[in-house]
Amino acid sequence: MMGLARLVDEADMRVLAAQLQSADNVALLRLSMNVFGLLFLWRVFAGHVSLAMLIGWSLALICTVGASAFLIYRRKKGMRAMPQARDLRRQGLTGLLHGLVWASCMLLFSQGEGAEQLVALWTLISCIMVCGAISYAATPLAAIAFLLPCVAGLSAMFDGGSQLPLRALATSYALSLLVGCLIYARTFARQHSTTVQLAEKSEVVSLLLREYEQGASDWLWQTDALRRVSGVSPRFAETLNMAPQDLEGAPLVQILAGAGWESGRFATGLHALADHLKRRESFSNLVLPVEIRGKARWLELSASPRYDEHGAFQGFRGVGSDVTVQRESADKIAQLARFDPLTGLPNRSHLREALDQAMADVGSRRPGCAFLMLDLDRFKAINDSLGHQVGDQLLSQVAQRLRQICSGMGFCGRIGGDEFGVVIAQLTDERAVARLSTAIIEALSMPYQIDQHVLHVGASVGSAVSPADGYQSEALIRSADLALYRAKDEGGGVHCAYEPHLHAMAEERQKLEQALREALEKEQLHIVYQPVVDALSGIVTGFEALARWNHPELGQISPAKFVPVAEEARLIGPIGEWVLRNACQEAMRWPADVRVAVNVSAEQLHQSNFVAAVVAALAQSGLDARRLELEVTESVFLQEDNGALRVLDQLLALGVQLSLDDFGTGYSSLGYLSRTRFNTIKIDRSFVVGASHNTPESLAIIRAVVTLAESLGMSTTAEGVETASELDMIRRLGCKKVQGYYFGRPMLPQDALRLFPQPPLCANA
Repeated sequence: MMGLARLVDEADMRVLAAQLQSADNVALLRLSMNVFGLLFLWRVFAGHVSLAMLIGWSLALICTVGASAFLIYRRKKGMRAMPQARDLRRQGLTGLLHGLVWASCMLLFSQGEGAEQLVALWTLISCIMVCGAISYAATPLAAIAFLLPCVAGLSAMFDGGSQLPLRALATSYALSLLVGCLIYARTFARQHSTTVQLAEKSEVVSLLLREYEQGASDWLWQTDALRRVSGVSPRFAETLNMAPQDLEGAPLVQILAGAGWESGRFATGLHALADHLKRRESFSNLVLPVEIRGKARWLELSASPRYDEHGAFQGFRGVGSDVTVQRESADKIAQLARFDPLTGLPNRSHLREALDQAMADVGSRRPGCAFLMLDLDRFKAINDSLGHQVGDQLLSQVAQRLRQICSGMGFCGRIGGDEFGVVIAQLTDERAVARLSTAIIEALSMPYQIDQHVLHVGASVGSAVSPADGYQSEALIRSADLALYRAKDEGGGVHCAYEPHLHAMAEERQKLEQALREALEKEQLHIVYQPVVDALSGIVTGFEALARWNHPELGQISPAKFVPVAEEARLIGPIGEWVLRNACQEAMRWPADVRVAVNVSAEQLHQSNFVAAVVAALAQSGLDARRLELEVTESVFLQEDNGALRVLDQLLALGVQLSLDDFGTGYSSLGYLSRTRFNTIKIDRSFVVGASHNTPESLAIIRAVVTLAESLGMSTTAEGVETASELDMIRRLGCKKVQGYYFGRPMLPQDALRLFPQPPLCANA
C-alpha cells in the first residue's frame, strides 16, 4: 500500500495500479489548484515580497507541477506494462516536492505581512492542502510526504506568541487531512484487494466454464427477466444449429418449440419448462424434445433463477446437454424390455400387461375379453433341418402375417419359441373368436418363401373368454393353453375353445405323469407279446413286444392313454430302452427263427446313444441282430431331419430288421420307402377293415402296397386281422404275414411259450 515493500504477487500489483489510477484521475484538480495558487500569489503578494524571491518560488512550483504531469503522462501512455513499487515512491517524491514548495511559500510569504495578506495566504494554503489530500488520498506515502511539510510550514507561518491558537488550529486541520488520507487509503486498498480477489476468482470460474464448455458435452445458457436468451454461448448456438446473434434476445421457449410454436402444439416437456420459467422456480434434468435440422433431438436442461443484490429477478442461468444418444439407448432398452427383438411384436410381459388392462376394463361384463394362444405346427422340424437362421426368418414372416390379420381386431405378441398370443380387448359377439382363429390358421398355413425354400407350416389355436374361463389373467392364459393343448392333440391345424373338463384332463394328465415316473422307478410296467404269423401256414414267425401298465390303485391303464403322456414328459426313451432290453432277453427263450419286434419312437432315434443302447441290449442278451425288428412310424420322417435316417442306416448295418408301422396313415407314404431300406411294411388295420367291407379304395391300396413291397423285396404284414373272412381276404390280396386277435391277443411271456408245439430250442443251444 505504501510502496516501500516488495510486491509479492499479481494481486499486490493490481492494487498498486488501482492506487495510481485513482491518484491520476484527480491529479488534474491538484495541478489546476497549483496553477491557480501561483496566479493568486502573484496577484496578492507581487507588491509585498521580493520579485526575485517570487520568481524563484514560481519556477520551483512550475518544475514540480511539470514533473508530476510528466509522470502521469508516462503512466497513462502505458510506458510500463505493469506498475512497480517504485512508481509509488516516485509519486511520494512528487508529493514531497509539492509539500516542500508550499511549505517554503508559507515560510517566505508570511514574514512581516499584514493580517489581510496572512488571511489570504491561509485560505490559499487550506485549498491547496485539501486538493492535495484528495489527489493523494489513494497513495498514502505521497499524502504523508505532501502534508507533513505543510504542517511544518504552518508552524512557521503562525510563529508569533499571540498566534499560538491559530497555529494549533491549522496544525490540527492539516493532521486531520493526513489521518483522513490514511484511513481512505487503507479502505481503498482493502476494497480493491477484495475486488482483485473476486476478479481472480471470476476469471478462474470463467476459465473453468470455458474449458468445461469446450471439453464437455454440456453447455451454459441464461435468460433475462423476460425469459429471453442472453449471453449465448457458442456451444448452445452450435447445438441448436443457429448463429449466436439470432439466438440473442429470442424467447427461450419459442426457440425450443421450433415449428410447433405457431400452432401451439409442442411437447409436454416444453409446457413444463414454460411453467418453471413463469413461476421462477429451479428445475433440473428436464428432458425436452426439439427438432434440429429436421431431426428429432433430446435436450436436458437444468437452471436456477438469478437475483441481484437488491433481490430483483434477473432471469435464469443453467446448464444444458444433448442427451439424444442416451435417450435413444433408453428407448431401445425399453423396446427390448417390452418387444420381441426378432419379430418386433410385443413380448410375453407386454402381452400380459395388455391382457391385464383388457380384463380390468371389461370387468365382469359378458362377453368380456378373449385370449388366443397359437402354436406353429411342424416348426421344430424346419428349425432342426434347415437351421435356426431359416427358422428365425420364418418366425418373422409369421409375425408379419399375424400383425396384418389382427390389425384392428386384437393385440398380438410373441410368447416365446413358436408360440404367439392375441388379446381381444372387447368381444362384440361370441363368434368373433372363432372367426379370428380361423383367419389366423388359414393365413399362417399358406406357403412361405425363404431363400430357396418353400416351407409349409400350420397353426393350432386355443382360446379362452373372460369371465367364463377365468376372472384373472393367469387363469385365462392357463385356460387358453389347455385349449391349445387339445388342438395339438387333435392333430393341429384347428381351433379349440376352452371347456371346463380340459382342466380336469390336465390335472389327470399331470397325476398320470407322476404315477408313470414312479412306475418306471418301481418297475410296475410289464411286457406282453402279440404273435405275428405266416399268412398261409399260420406258423408263428415272431412277436411284437408291447408295454402294459397295471397301476396298483388305478388298475390297468391303456397304452393309448399313457404313451402320449410318456412322449410329452420325455419318458418314452427310458421306457423304450427298458422294453428293448427285456424283449431281447425274452426272445432268447424262443426258437432261433422267431423274431421280436419292438416299437421305436422318433424321440429315441434322435438320442445320440440309441444305437449304443441297441448294441448293449443285443450283447447282454446274446440275441442275433437279425432276430430283432425295430418298428418305426411315419412320424419319424415328418421332422425332416437326416439324423434319424442316419441312425436307421447304422441299425441296418448291424443286421437289425426295420419295419414301417401304420403304413398309409401319414403323409406321402410312398416317398418314405425310397429314403430307407425297410424289411417289412405293416398295413394299418383301417385298410384291413375297409377291404373286408369291399371298400374299393382300401382294396386298391392294399394291392398296391403288396405289389410295391414285392418289387422292392420287402415283406408285408396286415395288422388287426380279427376274423376268418378278413384272413381269407388278406391271403387273396397277397400279404405274407398277419397280426391280430384272430391268432392271439397280446399275452404274457409264459403264454407265448405255449404257442410252440414242442419245447423250444434256445438260440444259443
